[in-house]
Amino acid sequence: MFTFTKNVLEHVSFDPSLFCKELEKAIRILLPYEIEQLTEWLLQYTSEKPELRQCLIYVNK
Repeated sequence: MFTFTKNVLEHVSFDPSLFCKELEKAIRILLPYEIEQLTEWLLQYTSEKPELRQCLIYVNK
């Protein structure tokens, strides 16, 4: 499920609001260890796309 989530987020990264919505959905579905993996991936991925950094608040709750 983690890999699928990464693919979806990569495909919607052109629109920050859509990216945030998909991230919220993913956090509701993923298991705790997958959320940790996702957080690590997000930190790396958003370093290249600063417009998406606003969505990190969803994983820091």
